[in-house]
Amino acid sequence: MRTPDYPSQDSDKWAQVDAWFSERLAPEEAALQSALANNAGQGLPTHDVSALQGKMLSIFIQMSRAVRVLEIGTLGGYSTIWMARALPPHGSITTIEFNAHHAEVASQNIEKAGLAERVTLHRGAALDILPTLDAPFDLIFIDADKVNNPLYLEWAIRLSKPGTVIIGDNTVRGGHIIDADSNDPNVTGLRKFVDMISEDERLEATAVQTVGEKGWDGFVIAIIKNH
Repeated sequence: MRTPDYPSQDSDKWAQVDAWFSERLAPEEAALQSALANNAGQGLPTHDVSALQGKMLSIFIQMSRAVRVLEIGTLGGYSTIWMARALPPHGSITTIEFNAHHAEVASQNIEKAGLAERVTLHRGAALDILPTLDAPFDLIFIDADKVNNPLYLEWAIRLSKPGTVIIGDNTVRGGHIIDADSNDPNVTGLRKFVDMISEDERLEATAVQTVGEKGWDGFVIAIIKNH
């Protein structure tokens, strides 16, 4: 059982409920289990999405009928595998990872999952790579350093089209998102990210708080309007 990022007195119960639902609704296949084991064995931080969250991303892809997906922040490729498996046969996912070691581990995991032909992994700073990508993408998952989330949002919009889904992870941070006086650059980055979304007339958005094995956190989900 992972140590939650934002624990509470109910963390054990949350994790047990996550496990109960995961067993029934999001069982991890061998490639996903292998990816997590490889990540742990090579010292990667346990910031991966949970199995239920990975399944949620895969369902979003299917609901939106996404063909081209962009992921900002690969880590060890666990979420990448969930999303790549949900794509149609002609689909593809472009993913970006700044940390060279994390990118190498992700490459191993993606290769072992048999998804190398469907995934393009870019190694380097997202803000250097994003301007080189061809638009549009159908779904964009932002899960990298939160300080730069406002800049990632700007690029996500540039690389979108009407109907594109944009998802930001780790946006609640144990409730710290509402602390206007926070000196945490991750919190200030996320607060600006949310404010930008709320003020942008091109976007329709909502937020979902989550509790589970990762503690208390959540997602912001936006869509580019059709008008």
